[in-house]
Formats: sequence, structure tokens, C-alpha cells
Amino acid sequence: MIHAAEFQEALKLECLVSSTKDVWDFRTPDLNRPGMQFCGFYEYFAFERPQVIGKVEMSYLEKQPAEERRRILEKYFSYNIPCVVICRNMTPPAELLELAAKHNIFVFRSSAVTSKFTVSAIHYLNRCLAPHVVRHGVLIDVYGVGVLLTGKSGVGKSEAALELIKRGHQLVADDVVDICRISDDRLIGSCPERVRHLMEIRGIGIIDVQAMFGIGAVSFSKSIDLILELTAADEDVPVDRIGLEDHRVEILGVSVPCQSVSLKPGRNLAIIVEAASRNLSLKRSGYNAVRGLSSAFQA
Repeated sequence: MIHAAEFQEALKLECLVSSTKDVWDFRTPDLNRPGMQFCGFYEYFAFERPQVIGKVEMSYLEKQPAEERRRILEKYFSYNIPCVVICRNMTPPAELLELAAKHNIFVFRSSAVTSKFTVSAIHYLNRCLAPHVVRHGVLIDVYGVGVLLTGKSGVGKSEAALELIKRGHQLVADDVVDICRISDDRLIGSCPERVRHLMEIRGIGIIDVQAMFGIGAVSFSKSIDLILELTAADEDVPVDRIGLEDHRVEILGVSVPCQSVSLKPGRNLAIIVEAASRNLSLKRSGYNAVRGLSSAFQA
């Protein structure tokens, strides 16, 4: 569900005609430009999408005689359109505003050119309509790599994140990570607004990371590129010491690399997380240390 007020605020729109239909049940993040409909072709009219009127559509309407323009718009607004957005700060014909009000349809105006507004609107709708799931963990931006620390409650995820923040990395979410799939192979993690920038440290309580370390210590969202599962020292978990196997975890249909890290006395977890992040970046660039070592032995 998309709320009209949130749509207007996010895309910085001016409301020209209001409506009581302020909640929209969109099924796709796509838009529709009604040039073909103004010419009379309604066979494949995607009326359920937001309608975008650019310079081409507006010029066509303005060149029509008043009676013909009203006839075109009467048929157009007879469909159950959620809203119309007029780009380039153009002034719409009086008939358009009149008929939109008559049919209880929102009309907004944007100062952006049509192409830029279209990109922004599709990106916004894509984020709103993307599949969501909430996971327990801590999401940190480490050297540009989104690292999701998981593990049992009390294992030390927040303490590890705090050490990473001290080393210059950014906190995205602590304890509650809101994950959405924005494409077939990409996940974005963020923090619910009520607990944004807050972190729980056992024995101390709740701290505000932004107030304590500055705005550079936090980030609003980050892609989830790597999952590090933290396990206690007494847990009998098999560990791949060489790193030859490629372990992955599926979230919302997206496969994410996953590694298990055992927390034993004396281990500096912050350095391990940094090393894992840099190693993933190297693998993405085409270099794999294990394969390089294997090739050297074979030679």
C-alpha cells in the first residue's frame, strides 16, 4: 500500500487537486505516460499506475480545441486513475483540474523534468513495494561492504560493532535489521526509524551512536554483501580453515556469502571482520587467494 501523502513528500510534489482516495494498492513500480490514450488508444491502458504528463502530452492537449480537449479528458478520467503528475512545473489546462476534481483524482506537479521524475518515482515505488523481512543481527558498513553480524543473543555482536565504529566504520542497524529485496540479486538493510542509530551494550544500556561518535559513524541503509555468523567458543561448529568452500545463505530468494566465526579468548573480532570484508572485495575483483595457492601447488 502506498499513501498519497508519503508519495507527495518523498518526491517533493505540489498538490493541485486533492482526493479522498489517499491509499493506493499498486502491484508494480511502473508508471504510465498517457500519450496514446490522449490520441484515443485505450486497449492497453495501464490506468492503475501513476500517470505522468510531460511536455509532449501537455503540448498535444494545449493544441486541441477546448471542446475536443474536454472530450479527451472526460474519457481519460473516467478510468480509476490513482493520480496524475505534471512535470516541468507546467500549468495544466483548466479542464484537467476540473475533471480530476469531479472524478476525485489527485493531481500533483513536479519541478523536475519528466525523465528525472520518472527515475525517482520508479526508484521510490520499487523500494516501497519490494519484499521485506526483519532479521535479528547487526548491520555494519565496513570498507564499503555491508556486513551482517548474526548469532545467538548475547554472543557479542553489538560489542564487535562498537569496536568497528571506533575504527571508523559505520553502523546501519543494531538488533533489528529491516531487509528488502530491491532487485533479483540485491538486498538492502536498514533500521526501523524508532531505534535508528541506537545500540544496546550489555551492562551499559542504550547508547546513541550518532551523538557519541558523530554523523560519520552511522548510515541509513546499506546493501547486504556478507553474513558473518558469530558462534561462542564452546559451540561445536565445524570451521572451514582454508576457505575453499563457498557457503551461502538465502534471504528473500537472494543468495548471500556466509562465513562462521568462532569467538575464542584473545581473538580480535574487529580485525577479522575487516579482513573478511577486504577478502570479499578481492574475490569480487577476480582474485581468490585459495585458488591462487592451489594453482601454485599444481604447477
